[in-house]
Amino acid sequence: MARLRDAGVGCLALAFVAPCLAQASSTGIYRPKLPAQSPPLRVEVIDGTRLRDIETKVVFRLHGIETCAPGQIATLERQAWPCGTVAAAWLVNATLNRWLACAVIREEGDERLARCATAHHPDLAASMLREGVAVLTPSARNDREVPPSYGQAEQQARKAYRGLWSSTFEMPWDWRARWPDGARAVGREAMP
Repeated sequence: MARLRDAGVGCLALAFVAPCLAQASSTGIYRPKLPAQSPPLRVEVIDGTRLRDIETKVVFRLHGIETCAPGQIATLERQAWPCGTVAAAWLVNATLNRWLACAVIREEGDERLARCATAHHPDLAASMLREGVAVLTPSARNDREVPPSYGQAEQQARKAYRGLWSSTFEMPWDWRARWPDGARAVGREAMP
């Protein structure tokens, strides 16, 4: 074991990555079988669920969650608030001047669906659900790549009336279907 550690072979895992599965080669060398993970990176926030590596320009999208669109509004009592801007601001605050590690689940077009973490947030998507700035996607409940803890985090936020759950809002996918260009009608309320 000490020889393997000295050789730089080890089991790296973030809090959300499944335990490593060992694989021995025919030469007797142990190599851990790890999920695809990018090297630590610095990112810029595109919106509430998408991040861009500032060096490679690769786009990562947080898997299993959705946030309000940039022009989307929620209403708390009679006060409107920009829920899309708040989600993006939350993500900026969580990632600004911090290293990220992202485990890529799969690629969709020019984006990589991933679970990303920082030292302060072992799973960014779970933290966003817990804070009420994100919701589970409709397909997440049947997706084996989405941990059951995501549903529990969303339920905790709903019960505590945190973030979006304290307000009246339209589900992000419904809002985007009605406003595909992302523009919000002037004077439009959060709900039809």
